[in-house]
Amino acid sequence: MNKLDVIIVGGSYAGLSAAMLLGRSMRQVLVIDNQRPCNRQTPHSHSYLTRDGETPAAIAAIAREQVAQYPTVSFLTNTVINAEASDGGFQIQTQSGETFSSRKLLLATGVIDELAPIPGVAECWGISVLHCPFCHGYEVREQRLGLLANGAAGAELVTLIRNWSRQLTLFTNGPADFDSEQRAVIEQHQVPVIETPIRALEHTAGYLTAVHTTDGQHYPLEAIFARFPIRLAGNLAEQLGCELTETGHIAASEFGTTNVPGLYAAGDATTFMRQVAVAVANGGKAGAAIVRELIVAGEYTDLHAVQ
Repeated sequence: MNKLDVIIVGGSYAGLSAAMLLGRSMRQVLVIDNQRPCNRQTPHSHSYLTRDGETPAAIAAIAREQVAQYPTVSFLTNTVINAEASDGGFQIQTQSGETFSSRKLLLATGVIDELAPIPGVAECWGISVLHCPFCHGYEVREQRLGLLANGAAGAELVTLIRNWSRQLTLFTNGPADFDSEQRAVIEQHQVPVIETPIRALEHTAGYLTAVHTTDGQHYPLEAIFARFPIRLAGNLAEQLGCELTETGHIAASEFGTTNVPGLYAAGDATTFMRQVAVAVANGGKAGAAIVRELIVAGEYTDLHAVQ
């Protein structure tokens, strides 16, 4: 089994961005992806220059087509279930039992959102239940918006989302948990707080029409901004001994280096800034850092073998 220069686990924006830079640096790269991006339900992606308003899937398809033009980059649709440091590099195993080894490993696996178990939330996620106002705020500007959060996150959302609309209602989905300063912020902006638990979201094909609470009330709304916990997709970071941040992300430098030598991370798994532009930048920086490290180490690919 020949050792690759780099294995990239995750073939969305960060992974593909790194793969393009590595391919253009004549490095042997394998991108492994299970085709389940977290934004697969989102109808439009925004704030990415030249592609504003396209579907996330369309952007990824164009990127993959362009990356595939480089002969040193190959793709595999699968899920990586095991990874370990081995023989001065890394060895991974896929769900189908294949094994591959590489000098460097890049985790671009993204995150999984721990959605609230409220009927309608999963169906509306990414469509009208939204996580990022910079991605979707313009499309719901000046509309009736809900905020689903509590405590510091709730007060922060009130301050942030009012930039796009003043028609806000904050749902804590249970007893409010605000300190005096947070409550003062909410009252200052005159945002009503609904503590009654939410029974369900009423929607049409994922587009919200109303929030129903357990006391029989309903609140007509066009969208909700929510803060849900996240977890890393898979446990590869844990297997490899990666340090994590307080928010559960992989602790990585600006150029994707982690506390594990030779192991890099990029994209949503490393930052709460979940935007296509950020992921592309993360992946490009990590790819450049990997190339530099391989060159400094004197590890060169036999290019004649792949021409």
